[in-house]
Amino acid sequence: MKSILLHAHDEPRFDARLQAALDLARAFDGHLTLFHATPMTMVVPTDPWGVTMVDVSDKAKVRAEEFYSRVTDKLEGEDVRWDWISDVGVAGSQMLNYAALSDIAIIGADDPGESKGASQLAGILALQCRTPILVTPDGASGFDPEAPALVGWNGSLEASRAVRAATPLLARASSVTLVQVSEKRSRNAEILPALSGARYLDRHGISSEILEVERDGGKVSAALKNAAKARGAGLIVMGAYGVPRLLETVFGGVTREMLQAPEVPVLLTH
Repeated sequence: MKSILLHAHDEPRFDARLQAALDLARAFDGHLTLFHATPMTMVVPTDPWGVTMVDVSDKAKVRAEEFYSRVTDKLEGEDVRWDWISDVGVAGSQMLNYAALSDIAIIGADDPGESKGASQLAGILALQCRTPILVTPDGASGFDPEAPALVGWNGSLEASRAVRAATPLLARASSVTLVQVSEKRSRNAEILPALSGARYLDRHGISSEILEVERDGGKVSAALKNAAKARGAGLIVMGAYGVPRLLETVFGGVTREMLQAPEVPVLLTH
């Protein structure tokens, strides 16, 4: 976790994920890169032979400069190495390029300007790049790498990749629990049992507990959130499930529900 990418956007919720990013950078002696996307003003001329013109409004430029000054003033007083990248365009598509050479990308649970619903930015990054995504709660006071960690285990390739990606974080956690939500349907012989995940972690010197919880006709996401709360988890690790489309990203039901008002940071990989 030496290269940490943070989505920077001028909103009240940004301070929460900035603090989480700083805590993570200190824990791993990492370098923090803040990426800020300046919105575009698009003008399409009425002339059918004309071309689309893209520009950045003066108001957007001033706001971006003020945001940069405010954040960098805070960072100057922190004992963390950092740099700032600013680009024009849509954050999701731009961040894909920078995430490719990052060990982890940190974003908020909601898209800027939105009050509820799973983040489309999380969907774009989690489903279209191989970098693990850390989604932080809006009210997070920071990130404690030594807090208990919970892994949502269903034996899938996505869950296995999430465990591999999260190994550096799980190694710091005070305890690790692999939680498997029982299902009524017959078990697929190709699905890896939770014991396989525990054995993988053990080879990395990480002790873990396997816990099976009942779904009881409820939601898998509710069972995972309840298990995390019962264990005082400071991190939930899980695979991201969904289908990337041309202009939108569709999350699977469990993934979407886990990202709706999360109470603890959620690490996702696809």
